[in-house]
Amino acid sequence: MRMTIDEALAQGGAGRFQKRLLGIFGLVWAADAMQVIAVGFAAPSIMATFGLERGTALQIGTLFFLGMFVGAFIFGRVADRVGRRNVLLLTVLADAVFGLASVFAPSFQILLAFRFLTGVAVGGTLPVDYAMMAEFLPPKNRGRWLVALEGFWAIGTIVVAVTAWIAASQGAAAPWRWIFFVAALPAVIGIFLRLWVPESPMYLLKSGQPDRALSVINRVLKANGAKPLPADTELVLSAPSEGAPNSIFAGSLLMPTLGILAVWFLVSLSYYGVFVWVPGWLANEGMGWVRGYGFLVILALAQVPGYALAAYGVERWGRRPTLMGFLLLSALACFLFTLSMNPALVAASLIVMSFALLGCWGALYAFTPELYPTNLRGTGMGTASAVARLGGIFAPTLLTFAFAKGFGFAIGVFAALLVLAALALVLVRTETRDQAIG
Repeated sequence: MRMTIDEALAQGGAGRFQKRLLGIFGLVWAADAMQVIAVGFAAPSIMATFGLERGTALQIGTLFFLGMFVGAFIFGRVADRVGRRNVLLLTVLADAVFGLASVFAPSFQILLAFRFLTGVAVGGTLPVDYAMMAEFLPPKNRGRWLVALEGFWAIGTIVVAVTAWIAASQGAAAPWRWIFFVAALPAVIGIFLRLWVPESPMYLLKSGQPDRALSVINRVLKANGAKPLPADTELVLSAPSEGAPNSIFAGSLLMPTLGILAVWFLVSLSYYGVFVWVPGWLANEGMGWVRGYGFLVILALAQVPGYALAAYGVERWGRRPTLMGFLLLSALACFLFTLSMNPALVAASLIVMSFALLGCWGALYAFTPELYPTNLRGTGMGTASAVARLGGIFAPTLLTFAFAKGFGFAIGVFAALLVLAALALVLVRTETRDQAIG
C-alpha cells in the first residue's frame, strides 16, 4: 500500500499526540517570548545595578537580537541536514543554560555575552519549532494549530509583564534577575519534555529512513486511537523530489520567498517601531501610563483575540487573505493615532495595533512553513525568522529620523510599511489551506 505522510496523518487526525506536542512546543515558545520581551522590562534595573546610561543598558537588546539573527539563520539550515529533533534539543538546552547564567552575571560585559548566546539559542528554536510542528499535523488542521502555537507568545508576554510588576512592587534590589530567572524556567522544564518528541517523519523519509518514518507515524496514530499502518506500507512525500528547487531562491520558490521575506521584515519593523518607539515618545509627552505594567498587561491580553481570529481565518478564509486582512487593519489602525492625542483614543489605538499586528504574526507563522518542501522547510523558516530579527535590530536606526520629523510623520511611516507589506504579499500567489506539504 502506497500512502503519503499527509494521508497517513489524516487517518489519525489532530488528537492526543498533537496536543502533547503543542503543550511541549508551546511551553518553550512562551519561554522564547519571555526572553525577547524581557529585554525591555529588564533594562531600567540593569541601568541601576551597573550604573549605566539608558543607551548602554539597551545594548542587551541589540546583542540579543543579533544572537537571534545568527541562531535563526544557522540552525534552520542545520535542521534540514541533521534533523529537527537534534537541533531542538540543543537549542532548548542552550536557552536554559545561558538564560539561567544571565541571572548570575557579575558584570555588564558578561551579561552581554550571556544575552547574545541566549539569543542564538532562542533564534534557533523559533523556526525549527514551526517546521517540526507543521510536519506532524494533517492538512485540514495545520493552520489553526500553528496559530495556536504562536498564541503561546501572548502567554509569555503576560508572564514577564506580571513578573516585572511583582518585582517592582516588592522592591526587589535587582528586578532584572527575577525577570531573567522566570524567563529561563520554561526552557529548563522543556529540556526533559522534548526528549519525548520523536524525529519528524517527513525528515526521516526525506533522509532515506522509511522504516523509522513508518514507526513514528504509527506512534502518532496509536496515541490518537487510530489503527496503525501495515508493515508493508510504502510512505511517500506529497510531491516528487525530481526537479524540485534545491534553494529557497530557486525556480518556483523565488517569488514566494522574496514576497514572504519582505512581509516578515516590514511587519517586524512596524511591530518594534510601534511597541518600542511610540510608547517612549508618548511618555515624553506626558503619557507615562503607556509604560505602566498594568497597561502593558492589557496590551498583551489584546493579542489573544488577535490570535484567535487568525486561527479562525486561516482555516475559514485561507492563509493569504487572512494575512492580507490583518496587514491592512494594522495600517488602518496607525491612523487612529493621528485623529487625536486624547489618552482614551491613544490607548484604544495601541490596543487595536496589538490585536492586529499579532494577528499578522499568527497568520505568517501558519503560512510560511507550508510554502516550502521538507528539504527546505527549516531553511525557509530560519531565513524568515532571521530577516525578522534584522527588522528588530534596524528599527531604532531606521525610524529615528521619522520621529525627528514629528509624530504624525512617523505614524505615516508605520502605515506605509504595512501597506508595502500587503503589496509584497501579492508576490506570493500560493494559497496553502488544506494543501499537503511534501
